[in-house]
Amino acid sequence: MTDAGAPGPQPGGGGGQGGEHGTVPGPEQGSEFRKDMGPWANFALGFTYLSPVVSTYTLFGAALTEGGPPMIWAFLLAGAGQFLVALVFGEVVAQYPIAGGVYPWARRLWGKRWAWMTGWVYLWALLVTITAVAYGAGPYIAILFGFDPTVRTTVACTVALIVVGVLINYAGTRALSHAAMIGFSAELIGALIVGVILLTTERHHGLGVLFDDFGAGDGEGPYIWVFLAAAIIGFYQYYGFEACGDTAEEVEHPGLVIPRAMRRTIYIGGAAATFTCLTLLLAVTDYRAVIAGEVADPVVETLYRALGEVGARLVMAVVLISFLSCTISLQAAAGRLIYSYGRDEMIVGHRYLRRFAHARAVPGYALLVSAVVPALIAVASLLSAEALTKIVSFAIVGIYGCFQMVVLAALRARLKGWKPAGEFRLGRWGLLVNAGALAYGLFAIVNISWPRTPEAPWYDDYVVLLGAGIVVGAGLLYMFTTHHYGRSTAPAGVAVPSGPRGAAAPPPTTSPGEGP
Repeated sequence: MTDAGAPGPQPGGGGGQGGEHGTVPGPEQGSEFRKDMGPWANFALGFTYLSPVVSTYTLFGAALTEGGPPMIWAFLLAGAGQFLVALVFGEVVAQYPIAGGVYPWARRLWGKRWAWMTGWVYLWALLVTITAVAYGAGPYIAILFGFDPTVRTTVACTVALIVVGVLINYAGTRALSHAAMIGFSAELIGALIVGVILLTTERHHGLGVLFDDFGAGDGEGPYIWVFLAAAIIGFYQYYGFEACGDTAEEVEHPGLVIPRAMRRTIYIGGAAATFTCLTLLLAVTDYRAVIAGEVADPVVETLYRALGEVGARLVMAVVLISFLSCTISLQAAAGRLIYSYGRDEMIVGHRYLRRFAHARAVPGYALLVSAVVPALIAVASLLSAEALTKIVSFAIVGIYGCFQMVVLAALRARLKGWKPAGEFRLGRWGLLVNAGALAYGLFAIVNISWPRTPEAPWYDDYVVLLGAGIVVGAGLLYMFTTHHYGRSTAPAGVAVPSGPRGAAAPPPTTSPGEGP
């Protein structure tokens, strides 16, 4: 793989330029974003979206109950697979550094319809994930401020967190960068401090427990099936690195900066999550009690035992910062995706969604949607607590699904003669990495979707597939009844050479449909 060339004009065709070898969108080409985000802030955005504390604290109890201590190996499995995906994304964003991430990438790699559906699935997965993350903060807010975490208080906290997040996003790219750096610093330092305390004062086991299931699964069938069910903690962990590319028009030299930031997110975020999970595992006193369901929340129980009430509340404050920064990063990604859709006239209301708040250089209406829809989903959960669980179940498989739509589009383009021309290239390893990323992604989607509760009603057992089916079905109906996907003249399918196999693409031409 190669980080090639000196910073300068990037191949890609975005903003106001068409063709395969245009330049990075800038004010003169139609992009209204300011390049106010530095390399480390771009990485921090991906890190806080990935958020090792949020994901680990949220799913630790469920994963330990399901698979016992060996569930920690899921971090390595998912990390290796998603690293391949990050390499493919890095190669694509280096050539097409355009705001909105997976949608404009899929558009240039394959075409309009494929891109529209990719963006549609990703949009709803993001909006649902915003609700899920903000909702998950409710119990920690209750512990921090000392009130009972009822459904109503949790929903109120969810809406409040979403509002605070969107206000920070409205403040502009610099405010987003500062929030991402603060969230990254607080989360990483907090995870290290708590981890060291747990290792030095509350370590009750040796590393050998990582190979002992302690009866998880009740010995029914091979342990591998139990492990794969518990591996959801790893699959839930390793996405967020794509957010680095969602802000491509706000970063100087994106062809160099963003692929590095994506890889760094996997390295540092994955290491932090694995360390956090390991220190919690070694601090749990009785695994069999957790597996039997006798411990309601092993994370909270462990923190209170190790740190006392004051120390545990301080940790809750850091955890709350992690939840807030994760929500902010998700909203930033969703807002830029919606803006990219609006800029290309791909969705109803595009006249508003493409509008820009020039004083702060942010897509105001698009960010508003990224707050209003998740808040409505949270409020709707008051009608049925199980409804939110069913809706959120789609989020993970939806994000993995649209990831693989981009990976598949890249593989197809590569087989048809696409020669990546960005500043980050995989070279001769490109085809192998691309194929490996697709194989991993399909495996992950099957594992996440697999029905594992035959005793439950069929609609509960297949809730992930039902959620995905509803989103995809609604998207197809919308796409083919409105034909919004065909309105824009923004570049589509330009990665594949139009001439003989391997021939260069035609020189760039201005596309009147590009830009705001």
